[in-house]
Amino acid sequence: MPRTTRPLVIFAAFAGSLAVGLFLMLWAVGGLRTVAAPAAIGGPFQLTDQAGQTVTDKNLQGKPTLIFFGFTHCPDICPTSLFEISEVLKAMGKDADRVNAYFVSVDPERDTATAMKDYLSSFDPHLKGLTGEPAAIAKVLSSYRVYAKKVPLKDGDYTMDHTALIYLMDRDGHFVAPFNLKRTPEEAAADLKRYL
Repeated sequence: MPRTTRPLVIFAAFAGSLAVGLFLMLWAVGGLRTVAAPAAIGGPFQLTDQAGQTVTDKNLQGKPTLIFFGFTHCPDICPTSLFEISEVLKAMGKDADRVNAYFVSVDPERDTATAMKDYLSSFDPHLKGLTGEPAAIAKVLSSYRVYAKKVPLKDGDYTMDHTALIYLMDRDGHFVAPFNLKRTPEEAAADLKRYL
């Protein structure tokens, strides 16, 4: 190697090592990581409640809202969750009038407004059941990131696998967090009152 190119090769090797080292250091401390925005939960919808009234995302505004997705033929998770929500609403007393609570069907094929009305008669009267055309339900499921899938049974009937979260939305209709029911109704009611 000629004497004149040797310093250039050494300098290039040093500069390359420095660049790689700087890149690795920045990557290790998070300087080059991109921060992904959280997935938006919620969005526009138009469904029908058990009384045949239209309910849209605009109805969420002005009150904190609990939303649970399920279906009327659900054997255990749905009735248990709706009972627990009913107990929280009961523990809120008159403040329950200042909260929205919706049970949104993942099974519009069977969950008509009449079926929702019959089913919800066993729970707190503040709970409203929402259903609609399959396309409208699919849109809500997508915007709330809800998993729902029809599962055939041996007798020709079917059940539904679905996300079993209770969504807490704030007074502006924005997602806050999953609402925790694994505590006393009084503790959950006190937590919900913070959003009034």
